[in-house]
Parts: sequence; structure tokens; C-alpha cells
Amino acid sequence: MIYPFNAVEAVKIAISIEENGLKFYNEAAKRFAPSKVSDLFARLAKEEVVHETLFKKLLETLPDKDKPTVYDPDNEMDQYLRMMAGLHIFRQSPDAEDKFLESVKDEKSALELAMSFEKDSIALFVQLKHSASEFGDRVPIDKLIGEEAKHLRTLASEYNKLFG
Repeated sequence: MIYPFNAVEAVKIAISIEENGLKFYNEAAKRFAPSKVSDLFARLAKEEVVHETLFKKLLETLPDKDKPTVYDPDNEMDQYLRMMAGLHIFRQSPDAEDKFLESVKDEKSALELAMSFEKDSIALFVQLKHSASEFGDRVPIDKLIGEEAKHLRTLASEYNKLFG
């Protein structure tokens, strides 16, 4: 059964994604230092911190933030949302960044991997938007999509500059 999500749940997923993205970008920046790509990853890591702060502030402004979308006496929804973010974007394990970076052989593949993560984030949020339980929940989710789209544009622009 598909459960409808509300904006609060989508923002919680976004916060998990930003936390995991921060770890990934920091590791990627170290791996390719010094280079333009390393500088880009370091900047994106800083932006992940800004996004996380933005999303936490957004979470505080949303109405009914304690009201679950479904009956959830064991608080399994929060666990489910974290698992969803972990499985689909930036896996949450102690050595996740190393595993992701194992497949990265050069700066080009690092940028391709980062773009893939950002596209996955956007796709996840678009799906959450379509599943939102209330129309008013879709506006904050649009904000999340916009923030992830900025990263994708930045990565794609750098990729095109370096590799055509």
C-alpha cells in the first residue's frame, strides 16, 4: 500500500539526504585535492550544510509537524523515511562514501556519480510531491526540488566545462 506523504515527511527525507550528501562531497573533495573538481565538491559540501539548515527551518514552519499521515504508534514512519533516503540516495553506512568512491576512477566519473545522486534526489522529491497528502504540502516540496536542481545545474556546468 502506498502511504501519502506530507511536507514534514518530505523535509525529513531532505535532511537525511543533505547529511549524507555532506559526507560524500567532503570525501570526494579530499580524494581529488587539489583540483577544480575538489574545489567544487568542497563548495557543494558547504551548500549541503546550508540546505540542511534551510530544511530544518522549513520544518519548524510547517503546520501539523507532529501529526502523522498514517497511524504510527511505533514511530516506524520516521524509520521508514530514513531508510528510504538511505537506500535511494547516499547510503547510510559507516563506509558508504568509500564504497561510492571505489567506483570513481577519475574526476569525470566523480562528477557523473554526483550528478546521478542529485538526479535521484530530484526524482525522489518529485515522487513525494505527487504523493503528498495535501495540496499545501506540495509547495515546500517544490522548494526542496529547486535546491537539489541548483546542485545538478552546478555539477552539469562544471562537467561540460571540463569534459564537453
